[in-house]
Amino acid sequence: MQKLLRLAFVLLASASFAQTGHIMQGVGAFNMSMGGAATAQPLDISGALHWNPASISVFDGKILKFDIGAFSGSPKVYSSFGPFEGATEDDKDISPMPAIAYVWGKKDSKHTFGVSAFGISGFGVDFAEDLNYPQDLQGNPNPNFNPNEPANPINFPQYAGGFGNLYSDYMLLQVGFTWAYQVSDKFSIGIEPTINYGALEIGPNPLATPDFTGKGYPVSDKASSIGFGAQIGMFYDTQSGFKIGASYKSQQYFDAMEFDSQYLDGSVANDAEFTMNYPAVYSIGLGYSKAKFDLAIDYRYVDYENADGFEKSGWEIGNNGFPTGAVNGFGWKSINIISAGLQYKGIEKLPLRIGYTYSSNPIDEELTFFSMPATAVIAQAFQFGFSYPINDNFRLDGVYHHGMSDGKTEGSMLSPMAITPTNPLGKVPNTKIGYDMTTDLVMFGIAYTFSK
Repeated sequence: MQKLLRLAFVLLASASFAQTGHIMQGVGAFNMSMGGAATAQPLDISGALHWNPASISVFDGKILKFDIGAFSGSPKVYSSFGPFEGATEDDKDISPMPAIAYVWGKKDSKHTFGVSAFGISGFGVDFAEDLNYPQDLQGNPNPNFNPNEPANPINFPQYAGGFGNLYSDYMLLQVGFTWAYQVSDKFSIGIEPTINYGALEIGPNPLATPDFTGKGYPVSDKASSIGFGAQIGMFYDTQSGFKIGASYKSQQYFDAMEFDSQYLDGSVANDAEFTMNYPAVYSIGLGYSKAKFDLAIDYRYVDYENADGFEKSGWEIGNNGFPTGAVNGFGWKSINIISAGLQYKGIEKLPLRIGYTYSSNPIDEELTFFSMPATAVIAQAFQFGFSYPINDNFRLDGVYHHGMSDGKTEGSMLSPMAITPTNPLGKVPNTKIGYDMTTDLVMFGIAYTFSK
């Protein structure tokens, strides 16, 4: 099972897409173009399967959907330490974003079924090492230091007090098996058991115990784990234009990821373990449809504060009562998300869509330091999309997305060496750490409706 999911992960979830926290704001070109709103407006099978399993009851026959997109994220990290200040831009390349969905049911049946494979969560950064440092930790001056050039202390080499090349890559693939039951002509319920495969690579690895004699934090290989969960939903169509939907996606529970680690000099470090669950998501939505318009509005609550890997923060405390230097977790706050989309069908064979997504920031300012590998700070996203029916069977969807953070998330640098009873996080005086980012995505999808 793990090998099968790992293969599917490579094929279907090779992109990092930090958006609303670390979860996807939507899936597929159609749903993305509606801002991710679909809980009460099942216009496309991918959005329906992902946000409300009950809503797939509106689809008849057999429909297959495949989407592929090109995603680009541009996070930037800033830091200052005394007189030294600089910024480093991300070096990651454009990433592919695929999604696959399939729904089948009969017009005279109350049962509808679906299966999906979506990359639903991710983050990733690649901040290059800054070699313009003044001196190393032993006080040896750097002969190549240029005081007239910017210097970003957080990316100084570890032997000079920084993290060096700060790299992370996390993605979660979710495979869902959906069943919807039409209780009446207006009301449906649905359930979706889910199997998840998550993989994380991070370096230097702050989850491992550092060597304070000068080796710093070790680097680790990619670790993975399998998780399980479920989603339930209900959908009500008044058949006068208004629709109501609600769903609950349970926390996705994962095994601990086990990292094999070694220091930069090649010596073996103690292995590290980390459990990172996907948080529970509560969604409620309203939809309204008329001859030329479809409107969708969703509200979501993402419960990071009760999910393993996100609820804890600060430094790990060893058996001797002193901090080990390993990080406990991200310490994220639960967030609120508003998604809205409008489809205009007044142009023959060319429905047009606009979408908007707002997300609150999960990162507490005083814990900014711990989220450098996961700069999930996109606050607002704007989408424009369209569809074109090629013939009775094929439909082409397209979307362009642009997301941006609401200013800079900023706090102080932290160090376990600076911890005192009055400074439990180890804030380093006269320092700052911050980051912001933008995202861009172009995606196309093909929906195929099988002939009856």
